[in-house]
Amino acid sequence: MSLKDTYKHMRDLLADITQDLLKAEGGNKAASQRVRTGTVKLEKIAKLYRKESIRSEHTSAGTKKAAKKTAKKAAPKAKVAQKAKAQKTFARARALSFNRPSAKLPTARAFR
Repeated sequence: MSLKDTYKHMRDLLADITQDLLKAEGGNKAASQRVRTGTVKLEKIAKLYRKESIRSEHTSAGTKKAAKKTAKKAAPKAKVAQKAKAQKTFARARALSFNRPSAKLPTARAFR
């Protein structure tokens, strides 16, 4: 699908959902079911729209993106090293330890 087709499909689906939503508000159970299934379809179409819109932005070359790339290359190495070090500390998971000493006294249930 092209971006325009996806946009049209998403707009039509949203219009159908809003009509059924008004009916469901009045107590129509079948319309409620159509709204639930419609929102699942809308989610899939919205994800497709995001992918296609990002792809279309990447194909159209802009001057702003070139300026951002040069700014990233000009960053000092110290900042890059700090970011890498910060990421390493957050990425490591802690091991759970169940053998920690406890100050609690054993209860009567523990001896049964």
